[in-house]
Amino acid sequence: MIDQICYDYNYYKPRMYRKKARKDYLNLARCKKRTAKKIRKAIKQQLQYIRRNRAYINAFLEAGVELTPKQNDRLKVIDEVCKQQLYMYENKVHSVPNRIVSISQPYIRPIVKGKAAAPVEFGAKLDLSIDEKGLARLERLSFDAYNESDVLIEAIERYKERTGHYPERALTDKIYRNRDNLAYCRLHGIRLSGPSLGRPKKNVAADKKTEYADNADRIEVERSFSLAKRCYGLGMIKTKLDLTTRSSIALSILTMNVARLVALSWQFLIMLFSRFKQHENMLIFMRNKDCEKLATC
Repeated sequence: MIDQICYDYNYYKPRMYRKKARKDYLNLARCKKRTAKKIRKAIKQQLQYIRRNRAYINAFLEAGVELTPKQNDRLKVIDEVCKQQLYMYENKVHSVPNRIVSISQPYIRPIVKGKAAAPVEFGAKLDLSIDEKGLARLERLSFDAYNESDVLIEAIERYKERTGHYPERALTDKIYRNRDNLAYCRLHGIRLSGPSLGRPKKNVAADKKTEYADNADRIEVERSFSLAKRCYGLGMIKTKLDLTTRSSIALSILTMNVARLVALSWQFLIMLFSRFKQHENMLIFMRNKDCEKLATC
């Protein structure tokens, strides 16, 4: 930003120590053992570099420099990041509300998943539902971390609005089986898949058989996630803006549903023409029988 301002207004470029700041960052990034003392020292150095460069920008603004809308937005994000990092540095904490982890994408939040390969993930978090026809629907899409169990009741109510009745069963993960969701499903006569809360029941064989059938049918939801990532671009989203990212995710799900409808239409046409072919073969067979009878007469 400072380079662009100096180029546009023909100003002398101030000393910014960018090479030294990069070297200080790499000294920590390449260090195998990052102690708390080294991390605090590196954060303090980077904040000082940014404070120096921010003073240059303030001097340019006082001299009459006008920033573009994109530069204004970027400067606000940088100020917010510095404010959050300074708060965590002074208070010796590692978290802050609405923490910004990307300057180009300030709406992205870190989401702790607890996986071995990637314990923290960055990106959109979505809930997907599959109806009895195999069509997928986005129930919730957010870049903030949220509890998935809160989506079940809303998804079932939207299903009731579309079809006019409640579903017979809801095939979900174990995280959806909390007391509120179980009470809601029991009230409306919906069977929620998964083991019961508390001590196991005596009739274990029947429960295991039903649980196995529900898990086998629930694979369709996991398959839809994998299919959308592999074939319909859900795993290759490279958009920068919040709105375009949401639109790309919705379009990938929409494309998957269109492909599903095309497959259903082909199945219907094949079944229709197969019945027509069977009927035609039956008529030909009857005609051949009649001809044989006439020949014998």
